[in-house]
Amino acid sequence: MKILHVVGYKNSGKTTLISRWVRLLKKQGLSVAVLKHHGHGGKPEMPGAGTDTGQFWCSGADATLVAGGGSIQFIWNEEPDFTQLKTIVSQGKPDILLIEGYKEETGDKVILLRNKEDWDALRDLEGRQLVIGCAAIDPGCMHIDSRESERAIDEWFVKWIAKEACG
Repeated sequence: MKILHVVGYKNSGKTTLISRWVRLLKKQGLSVAVLKHHGHGGKPEMPGAGTDTGQFWCSGADATLVAGGGSIQFIWNEEPDFTQLKTIVSQGKPDILLIEGYKEETGDKVILLRNKEDWDALRDLEGRQLVIGCAAIDPGCMHIDSRESERAIDEWFVKWIAKEACG
């Protein structure tokens, strides 16, 4: 399984980029899992109290899982550590795991910048493979200075996938 983090601050384009890459990978016939850090404070939005899952949750269930139609939804009232989260999301043995956030964790990273201040805060992250945005910097790795350069960004990603596949 190949793993790549996409990191940056709020509204830097992480979700948009990962969504595009998921579509690209699926077109290539690859299986993809995504692990996202909910960095907005508090718990992620839960199903409404009118759903069975919501009723179980509101009644105090520590975990609830609903299965059907070829998929599952699992809610757990505990936040496992990063390693456990990767194990959970990888149960289906995906070809690729894309991780949104978790910038302090070890791994290859794509860093999205909105401005020079973002670079000043993120420049010491380990595992930099690609930096996107902020033309006025020299990140010491592949750098695409515009987030609008979708073709160049996607070409880099396809090469990264192939490089990883070869070792």
